[in-house]
Amino acid sequence: MALQTEIRNLLDCHVVGSDGQSIGKVGQVYLNDRTGEPEWVTVRTGFFGVKQTFVPLASARRSGEEIRVPYDRETIKGAPNIDVDGRLSLNEEADLYRYYGMQPEDVPRQRTGETRTRGPVTGEPQDPAAERRRGVAPEARGMSGETRGGVTDDGDIDMTRSEERLHIGKESRETGRVRLHKFVETETVRERIPLTHEEVVIEREPIRDGELAGTFEIGEEDRQMILHEERPVVSKETRPVERVHVHKQAVRHEETVEGQVRRERLEIDEEGLTRDDKRGPGRGGNLPPKR
Repeated sequence: MALQTEIRNLLDCHVVGSDGQSIGKVGQVYLNDRTGEPEWVTVRTGFFGVKQTFVPLASARRSGEEIRVPYDRETIKGAPNIDVDGRLSLNEEADLYRYYGMQPEDVPRQRTGETRTRGPVTGEPQDPAAERRRGVAPEARGMSGETRGGVTDDGDIDMTRSEERLHIGKESRETGRVRLHKFVETETVRERIPLTHEEVVIEREPIRDGELAGTFEIGEEDRQMILHEERPVVSKETRPVERVHVHKQAVRHEETVEGQVRRERLEIDEEGLTRDDKRGPGRGGNLPPKR
């Protein structure tokens, strides 16, 4: 009863995308045949709500009558177009998981083309005849030809092993700037320079009698003498004394760069004997040969 109540509550909800926009009303609920828990819902999109698109519930959060999913409207509308009237096949479910970026543990272990018994729940009583028309009887849910963990006894199985590679490149970034600026500073220069000037020297010489002949009269008389002196004269001239050239050059150096990469490892269980393959195909791995 609790599960039926939960399914009815889900059918009354609206799906809201990661951008906060309402995507549409829940159309059907798909259960996990092994656990019986709701795993997928379909949401009505398109004009008049005719188209139904599958949305996983793995990362969804329910709040009242809203189911919030980590995908926007365009992502959900672009999901693989799958008929909602039947059960999900393995290929259909794998396509949905790949599209939404999910990797469940049980899906890669299924054989390609094998039918999954995940049926829709619409809130209406299930019709046994309709179940049989889909190729699965109601009492056979959870079987569908699967044995021991979802692997059939016939045919081969394939699994792809992946690993990450570290790509190291270079980028150029600014580390500093050099600015060449010229400014004027004043300096006091002192030099000693010899100068000359003229001074008056008065010499008196007595005249003896009889040294000068002639008649002399007393009267006024003026005579002049010009004196000279040297003075320092300062003048300036501008002349270039130095040229400064600035350029940049590339200097090489080495740095050690490290990063973490992930790789997948295959574990092979053969009748209780477990073997690890860390090298993978093409690297000397110990995978058994295909029959």
